[in-house]
Amino acid sequence: MSAESGAADPALVILAAGRARRYGGCKPLAPVGPHGEAVIDLVASDAVAAGFGTIVLVLGPSTGPAIRYHVERTWPEAVDVRFALQPAPLGTVNAVLSASDHVGESAYGVGNADDIYGRAACAQLVTSLRADADVNALVAYRLDDAVIGSSPVTRGICRVAENGTLLGVDERRQVTRSPDGGFVAGDGRKPTDLSPDARVSMNLWGFTPAFHKTLQAAMAAATDASEESEVLLPEVVAESLATNSFDVLPAQGRCIGVTHPDDLSLVQAELNRQVAAGERAAKLWASTPR
Repeated sequence: MSAESGAADPALVILAAGRARRYGGCKPLAPVGPHGEAVIDLVASDAVAAGFGTIVLVLGPSTGPAIRYHVERTWPEAVDVRFALQPAPLGTVNAVLSASDHVGESAYGVGNADDIYGRAACAQLVTSLRADADVNALVAYRLDDAVIGSSPVTRGICRVAENGTLLGVDERRQVTRSPDGGFVAGDGRKPTDLSPDARVSMNLWGFTPAFHKTLQAAMAAATDASEESEVLLPEVVAESLATNSFDVLPAQGRCIGVTHPDDLSLVQAELNRQVAAGERAAKLWASTPR
């Protein structure tokens, strides 16, 4: 595929090395689109349409070969896609650093391979990265726009300062919808009730070159990193907030994630609804010439 990319167009690092224990399969390749498109196809198509110039897929040794096979045979040649290997499951910080050779000294975005963020939210992140490459960012969705179905999920509730910067992210577990339209967390912590308007992190980040060095330092310091002791992005971000600032970008649209096997039909139905309502193009890569 193409190896050229405009210097002004940032890269999006997509973390696709997860093992998806709760799902029981390769979530990035789950066929959820109107024509059977895989989750990762929609994630990348939205990102490219929003202005990301390069897609960097971080793959693991188990599912990576299947994902790469799919991408190389179905994505348009015009898409600038790079592949990076995360040999061992040492956490999301290590996954991002696996893409270091492809992001260089530029600001870049990071997202999950199993969350369909939508073109609008991706465009917000691209705009932020282009406007000031020295400002980190987090795209934060309304809780109501980041939950699909009735199965319990974990969501990071953002604490945001009056100036729009991130103060912290509180991870809440066993989050489900309540009959009154709100949400409840069954993790035993307070408050139990969560507002549908609460802003949550779905791990759609914008990182500066300076913060990339912070990630490198955190990984170097984690001498006991292992499959049982992963080094995670939200934790490193939280620990760095005393010296690093993150702009919180209120997301436009929904984030459609695949967590449980039962989510597949719900995701398919939501994507079909978006196409029928004109919120999503019926054809992937519509703005990408072949």
